[in-house]
Amino acid sequence: MSAPTVHDARTVQVGDIAVAVQEYGDGDPLLIVNGTSQSLGFWTETAQVWASSHRVITYDLRGMGGSERGAGEISVSTLAADAQGLLEALGIERAHVLGYSLGSAVAQELALTAPERVASLVLLCTWGRTDGLQRSVFTALAHPWRTGDLEAALGALGMAFSPQLLDSPEFGALVEQLLPLFPSTEAQMATTAEQWDADIAHDTQDRLGRIAAPTLVVAGEQDLLTPPWQGQRVAEQIPGARLEMFTGPGSSHALGVERAEEFVPMVLEFLGQHRLS
Repeated sequence: MSAPTVHDARTVQVGDIAVAVQEYGDGDPLLIVNGTSQSLGFWTETAQVWASSHRVITYDLRGMGGSERGAGEISVSTLAADAQGLLEALGIERAHVLGYSLGSAVAQELALTAPERVASLVLLCTWGRTDGLQRSVFTALAHPWRTGDLEAALGALGMAFSPQLLDSPEFGALVEQLLPLFPSTEAQMATTAEQWDADIAHDTQDRLGRIAAPTLVVAGEQDLLTPPWQGQRVAEQIPGARLEMFTGPGSSHALGVERAEEFVPMVLEFLGQHRLS
């Protein structure tokens, strides 16, 4: 099998902002929606695997990476409108949508407001409405981004990983690899704080039953940011949703990285069951 095509990085005009986009491969489109503080570079290796059979679209949320901030508030609803606008700008009528963390909230909202655009959903580390534990965690994680303390902000994000990885010799090398992908400018740090606010305000719990797209929910028992009971609750609310609960070492908020050897083919298998054509 030949290596998938890696398309040139570019910007696409979506409403009032230019959005940075990187695509891989050809086939049924798969739109990936980033989590809080993420840039599209986080998906480089994974996207190239999925690109063996799909046109994988990665992009920076507004105000992050190479995308402009624009005007107005940043909320789950406005980010979902951006995602819909990006699909329109790319000439994509329907796509599979994979959302991670904040991106999973955006994906839910997109499936609710533009169901004709969403062929299937993969919700990685997701929730429908913040509970008291999450509000406390998100508020604490947002603080250093709000005050501009990048070292503390990145240090606190360690809780996204499993205890096993945090205490392993490999963790230092992983951090060095990921550091360039995180926000670093004052403007991007302020945007990240806004993203945490959007996380806290997210609430689709009473509307999830209206999602019609085939849905895969992936949760981890060690996840401290979007606890496993939240993923289970989302899967219970979406008709016909499939829940995959990761347990044991590496079942953290970063399970997509820590348990990639299981997660990546699981997504391919699910997408293969719901082809557009």
